[in-house]
Amino acid sequence: MKRISLQSLALAVVAGLLLSSCNSQPTNSEGGANTSGTSDEATVTSDTTATAGGASGSVRPTGAKPAWGPDLKPEMQAVIEQLKSFDPKPLPELTPAQARKQAGPTEAAMKQMRVSNIAAPPLNCDTTSKTLMPGVKARIYTPKGGTAPYPVVVYYHGGGWVIANLDTYGASAQALCEQTGAVVVSVAYRQAPEKKFPTAHDDSFAAYQWVLKNAASIKGNPGLVAVAGESAGGNLACAVSMMARDRKVALPKYQLLVYPIAGSATTTPSYQSNTETMPLNKAGMEWFFKHYLRTPADGKDPRINLVAANLQGLPATTIIAAQYDPLLSEGRTLADKLEAAGVKVNYKLYNGTTHEFFGMAAVVPEAKAAQAVAASDLKGALK
Repeated sequence: MKRISLQSLALAVVAGLLLSSCNSQPTNSEGGANTSGTSDEATVTSDTTATAGGASGSVRPTGAKPAWGPDLKPEMQAVIEQLKSFDPKPLPELTPAQARKQAGPTEAAMKQMRVSNIAAPPLNCDTTSKTLMPGVKARIYTPKGGTAPYPVVVYYHGGGWVIANLDTYGASAQALCEQTGAVVVSVAYRQAPEKKFPTAHDDSFAAYQWVLKNAASIKGNPGLVAVAGESAGGNLACAVSMMARDRKVALPKYQLLVYPIAGSATTTPSYQSNTETMPLNKAGMEWFFKHYLRTPADGKDPRINLVAANLQGLPATTIIAAQYDPLLSEGRTLADKLEAAGVKVNYKLYNGTTHEFFGMAAVVPEAKAAQAVAASDLKGALK
């Protein structure tokens, strides 16, 4: 099964995964980072209760929970079951070209929507494609309502700097646009192994600078710009903030980091406890590092190793975390290090979820809640 490549089909993906994400409110408590890494769980009550007949809209698993995920939420488990139905090969067994064609979490969530008879809602943001500079394109999401100039969120997708694309993470970008009322610039940075470190980081910073200089041309306010990203994209977003600080460029007003890659050490507690998890595990992350980093020494670069970087003066931050994720420990550490550096942090751990859950608001209630928290924090910073 190949990834969707045409924008028209991508919009269908977005519409499907966005269901129930719009006009939602946080159902978990607000607050800063804690020290345990577990007690700040967002408690969410599902409104998609399974019924005996598998009624339209119900999301439920069909089998036993995997050994690696005894506390998976039912809806998350259902998506993982759909992912397993594709019989995906482990990343270490694939070339990057093969991995880019393999079905992943986005397709699994879409399949679950079909199984559960969940219809797609109308999209409330317009999209256009734009070349920001040679080799770097973007998809720009513009609110259909409201009054320009809008705040701007520069968004960086995940995929370990190697796989995935704007379509794969379209639901997240669309949700941020719809729920914040901001223009979202989703950046297609160049990927490895064709372009190794620091290409994705340089492209991401160049895209941020492009937005600052050209915000008016996309109905944006250059004085109200935030950065956001998932996984590798969360790493890129934080690195962009550091580069802006160090190069005397206007800082982002806020940063949203969704289960960010924040270090290169694969010996943390969450790496050790997530060797079999789906869709991401220890071996998968090691595969990403192998293809993106030129040498192991690159892993010590502060743009990769955020937990050991100078974090002074960075913008206020929201960090979203998933329980079954090799990146959990470093995300918690990053939150603590940011707070120690004087940065205001809102850390939210969603128990029972896996890496990549954030864009699945149509089927996973925790994703709906996480999106609402992220949107609320961004709106507060971009007034």
